[in-house]
Amino acid sequence: MTDERTSGSQNGSAGSAFIPLHSYYILSPVRNPLIVALDVPDQDAALRLVERIGPAVAYYKIGLQLFTRCGPGVVKAVKETGAGIFLDLKFHDIPNTVRHSVDSACALGVDLLTIHLGGGGAMIRAAMQGAGGRTQVLGVTVLTSSNRETLREVGADVPVEDQVLRLARLGVEHGVTGVVASPLEVSLLRQLFGSGLTIVTPGVRPEWAEANDQQRTLTPQAAIRAGADYLVIGRPITAQADPREAATRILAEIEQSP
Repeated sequence: MTDERTSGSQNGSAGSAFIPLHSYYILSPVRNPLIVALDVPDQDAALRLVERIGPAVAYYKIGLQLFTRCGPGVVKAVKETGAGIFLDLKFHDIPNTVRHSVDSACALGVDLLTIHLGGGGAMIRAAMQGAGGRTQVLGVTVLTSSNRETLREVGADVPVEDQVLRLARLGVEHGVTGVVASPLEVSLLRQLFGSGLTIVTPGVRPEWAEANDQQRTLTPQAAIRAGADYLVIGRPITAQADPREAATRILAEIEQSP
């Protein structure tokens, strides 16, 4: 299954197109945009959650909490269920370290991984060299928990959207084919980069879910309308009594949006 946004420009050495492994459709044959965040304390909890959600999603995010506790073994365990892996470790270090770290992550067979674009051009190029076209490298722009005051504290006294666009341009200039950004910047990114850039969006909350520690959020249907390709969603799905029902409810809301 291909998609006009991610086919074509991503088929070179910079990374492969991110296409779900499962064909799970609801109401009409559109690609499933959900990535569920496995922000749980251990591998057993992660696998139980994957089993409970079943075929409602095709990809799961493994982040710092789970990877630090369980190591590479949890990637293998989740992959063995047939799910795709978004390894969200946000590499940010000297170029040589990042190159080798990305190479090691690719050896695990992950489908997506993240780097911080704030590491600069040399680090971004090193990450792309480490990936060698084996996975899609996503550049993290500004975290969804950050705001103008956060940027000011670290010496970037500019509006959040300006910083997001600046970092996205830097990433694209050095070979990145996808970015991570809050839903509030998705429309601007899509206008600037067109259909060739994959946009993965955390900070997405249905109207019936709590915002928690996210500062810049939209509903799933609003994020998709703005131009997001994939939505990273955690607690609105994983904290529910029936996470599979929550995932399908979100998919239905997306499908029914104008």
